[in-house]
Amino acid sequence: MARPHTDIEAGRNALLEVVDDLVRKRGAVDISMTDLAAAAGMSASNLYRFFDNKEALLEAVAERFFAEKIRIMVEVTESDLPVRDKMYQYFARRYLANVEQYESEPDLLKSYLEIGQQYFEVVRGYVDLGDHYLSLIVAEAMEQGYFEGHSIDETVSLINQMVQCYTNPDALFYIGTVKLKIEKLALIVDTIFAGLRKMSVPRAAGQPHIKIVS
Repeated sequence: MARPHTDIEAGRNALLEVVDDLVRKRGAVDISMTDLAAAAGMSASNLYRFFDNKEALLEAVAERFFAEKIRIMVEVTESDLPVRDKMYQYFARRYLANVEQYESEPDLLKSYLEIGQQYFEVVRGYVDLGDHYLSLIVAEAMEQGYFEGHSIDETVSLINQMVQCYTNPDALFYIGTVKLKIEKLALIVDTIFAGLRKMSVPRAAGQPHIKIVS
């Protein structure tokens, strides 16, 4: 008789804790199914009851890593906040979640970021999911007259570039939390809403035109 689904889930969660311990000890060194089975004190055949293969294990690790960010994105996009506040909360709350990870176990976070770079195809879907939820906020803002002259995709791309240091956890390691303040993020979001539009603006006398470099 097959074990209850809850038992399988509990076993997977326990094994993901073992993965955490291995990453703490070994850093971003590649972890094989054999390594995990040995660390968990079980046979390789027993491990495959919980994860069909290494790809399934990596997907579970990624799902666990991004779970809190996804919860935040869903909660914010489904909220009744004014659209400007919604965009700020969308970035600020995820940034604070990154800060919590960074301040709690910086080495573990750094190792997982390196693993994510090694297996980017596994995490690509979560990056795309972030763009999906941001596009919902952008579409709502456009209905209210913001971002005139831009497409949703173009607006999402521009916004991502403007707030990248708040969405990329790697920035915490080379910029730090002293300069990355959520008060600054609030100003960035205000600036996005105030100025991200295509329109002809009269220039003051003597003000040079920006020339796009080739």
